[in-house]
This record gives sequence, structure tokens and C-alpha cells, in this order.
Amino acid sequence: MAVILLEISELEGKKAPRGEVTLVGAGRLGLRTALNLMQIHRGGPERINVIDGQRVSADDLIFRLMGATPGEYKVKFIESLATPGFSRTVRGIPEYIDRDNLHLLRGDVVCVEIAGGDTLPVTAEIIKYAQKRGSATISTMGVFGIGEEEVNAISIEEADPGNPIVEYLLDEGVTDHLLVGTGKLIRDWEPVTPYVLDRVSEVMTAEILKLLRRKLG
Repeated sequence: MAVILLEISELEGKKAPRGEVTLVGAGRLGLRTALNLMQIHRGGPERINVIDGQRVSADDLIFRLMGATPGEYKVKFIESLATPGFSRTVRGIPEYIDRDNLHLLRGDVVCVEIAGGDTLPVTAEIIKYAQKRGSATISTMGVFGIGEEEVNAISIEEADPGNPIVEYLLDEGVTDHLLVGTGKLIRDWEPVTPYVLDRVSEVMTAEILKLLRRKLG
């Protein structure tokens, strides 16, 4: 029995959280992904950084349902969920990423989930900077949908070049990058629905864990 308990203890030790993930964007999708990573048991990242300058608004119902106050930084609310004794380090950085603060990007995996306006130029900058410093990278390729859409994870080299996100990133020289999403964009008629965001965040989280495993061995 003592031997069995020792073996179990050794296996548990190997399941301790390891590595570092940085999430860029703490909107409706970013929050879901952060929560997924924070709730992982027996594994997952040891350190989670969340970068975003947005504050909670009246329309951010998912934040308010969880207790966030309108006006507070979204990333600081996420950080506050990691109360004393929490098994992971969660750091909220209330800044918008641009060319002047790319040094904030760190970790084994960098995940980009920003939306609104023309975010492709900064997304490309984030990916190239993160890869240059040795991080694996992953981002979205459309999250619109009513629920009938498949959520796919695909390398940029194999993605549909007719997707404007794919086309832009390829034109910017982005390679060895993973894309997750429905492929539906703001140009399409479908809205962004919470249950599709749930599915996208599930796939995103799974792919982050795979990338983390490859980086850490």
C-alpha cells in the first residue's frame, strides 16, 4: 500500500501546473478562456497574464453576473478571482497592447483574442514579436455564429486564404501560427452568441494546452 501511495504521490507531482500563458484581450471571449485556464485541475499553466485596457460596461453582462462592477478594469476583475491561496498566479495588466509596449508579452504561449475596429495590424505585431522571443502563438479567425457553425483549429498555412484575417496575416509574413474560430466575420449576417463563444473558448483552451505541452515537453 505504501508503494502505491508513493507512486500516486509521484504522479500527482507530475500533474502540477507548469508554464506561462499570456492572453491578449479580456472581452467576452477572453474572459471565458481565462476562466477555463484558471479552473483546470491537475495541470495547466502555473502563471496566467491577461492584458487589456477595457473597463466593464453595462453591456458586459457575463462580467456583471460574476460580480464585476461597471467601470473597473476587466483584467483586474479576473485577477481578483485568484484570491489568496489560489494555486496559480494570475496577473491582470490594464493596458492596450501597441507597438510601444510589446515587451509586456511573455510566456510559453501567447493567445490573441482582441476585437473591435481594425485589430489586424496589432495582432500581426503581437504574433511576430511573441514568436521572435520564443512563444507559441494562437488567435481567432472569426467568432460569429448562431450555433450551427463548426469551431475549427487550423494552422495558418492550411487555413482558407479567402478569410480576410488569414489573408492579412499571411501578407504580413506570419507563419507557424494557429487559428481558432467559426470563420464567420462581421461581414456575415450572424451575430456573436454566448454559446458559440463558449465553444470557441473550449477549443481555444484545448489548443493552448496542446501548445503548452509541446513547449514544455
